[in-house]
Amino acid sequence: MKQPMIAALLLALGVPAYAQLGGLGGTLRRAEQVKSAADELTITDEEERKIGEEVSQKIRARFGVVQDPAIHKYVTLMGTALAKNSERANLNWTFVVLDTDGVNAFASPGGIVHVTRGALGLAHNEAELAGVLGHEIGHVVRKHTVNAIKKSKAVQIGTSAAARNTMLDQLANRAYEMVLENQFDRGDELDADKVGVALAQKTGYAGAGLAEFLTRLDDRNKGTTTTNGLFADHPKTKERIDKAKQLAGSANAAVLVEARYKSNVKFEAKPIGALTSAPDAKGLSSASKPAVTQERQSAQVQASGGARGIGADRDAKGGDNPALVKASVSAAEVETFKKGIA
Repeated sequence: MKQPMIAALLLALGVPAYAQLGGLGGTLRRAEQVKSAADELTITDEEERKIGEEVSQKIRARFGVVQDPAIHKYVTLMGTALAKNSERANLNWTFVVLDTDGVNAFASPGGIVHVTRGALGLAHNEAELAGVLGHEIGHVVRKHTVNAIKKSKAVQIGTSAAARNTMLDQLANRAYEMVLENQFDRGDELDADKVGVALAQKTGYAGAGLAEFLTRLDDRNKGTTTTNGLFADHPKTKERIDKAKQLAGSANAAVLVEARYKSNVKFEAKPIGALTSAPDAKGLSSASKPAVTQERQSAQVQASGGARGIGADRDAKGGDNPALVKASVSAAEVETFKKGIA
């Protein structure tokens, strides 16, 4: 490492001038500390999963889980087929159907994807749901949540085991807030769209399914005075729709798989005006409601992928049972499912 670069790193750490200029030995020791601090920022797959499980627990406590093994099996088959075509196919992918009429989906770090029964009701076919699930898988594959938190320096990095556990708890709390309130920036949302369209097409579906879902969602939100729901922030959603259509092109255009979808999904989406608000409809539950800091307000203003954490869909009443519904699928079952994509 060249000495000017070392000096720049030391300045970034706030190292005093006498330490910076105290000779090559001292400089190299400081450089090793810089490297050590950078290493501490590395989150292992196991730690990422731990963070994701804590986030999922909070999401499930907020919205409840549909206690129907059949719908979980169906969504897990589709989600697994998509995820196995991703760059992180070997993660322990888990798919959860949340018990709320709000139209939403949430990706927890480490491979846990949540979709509401309201979103299932709004989708018309497998291609549309594949686009939604693929988008959330994209957030996990690209590690958008953890990377964004690390870049924001929202957590303190320690060197001891206890300090690292504290760091992971901080990451989990911040990740929950970020996922629930959709504090992804424009680049991350467009990147997740790109992954979602590509995964849908690679699995055999029409790539335009995501754009079709977003179009219907945007229409559902017409007349609202605030941004609301999954990706729904017109005209930003309009930009997302146009880009998603461009990405999809004409590949697999006719492969929607509507009959199988309707035979498995019996939910119907409710209009926004018909949603029942949860008791804590003005925000997060008191147990998990974070302080409204200047940093958070800034992040909310800058987030341009939508505001799924603002409005009637986020505030919609959820079920009372947060228990996971296990849906194990074999490789053979996934292959059989994929044969029905035609």
